[in-house]
Amino acid sequence: MSRHAAHTAAPPDVVWRLLARPEHWPDWSPHVRGAWGLAGPDGWVREGARGAARLLGVVPVPARITAVEEGRSWTWRVGVVDMEHRVERDPGGGCTVAVTLSAPGAVQAVVAAAYAPVVALMMRNLARVGDDVVAARGGQPKKTSAVA
Repeated sequence: MSRHAAHTAAPPDVVWRLLARPEHWPDWSPHVRGAWGLAGPDGWVREGARGAARLLGVVPVPARITAVEEGRSWTWRVGVVDMEHRVERDPGGGCTVAVTLSAPGAVQAVVAAAYAPVVALMMRNLARVGDDVVAARGGQPKKTSAVA
């Protein structure tokens, strides 16, 4: 298991919206260019949903949402890899966003070596996008079109 996290000044609800609505994934993920079938009619990831994420604009990667804890975490399975996406409120303000990668046996070492640097970059990007939302709001919580 490997965990990758970053802090953002953005409140958890802003980060949750970026993390749990597939339409926003391209805003912070350098390689995910879209997704289908993973969200409910309301646009939020939905437990039990099966679909795919589009990598690098062309490669569809099948995935299944295996768990959702509204406002806090969601997990998907891609092949034999589970990826838990989590938002944790920080006591001093803002939040931490994290992804934990889990895979069986020797696959874990391969995933950690090959994909962990990408996940770490995604978490930094997501934290930066959250910070940008806060800056655009003048530090005040209000909805913006970027995360509406």
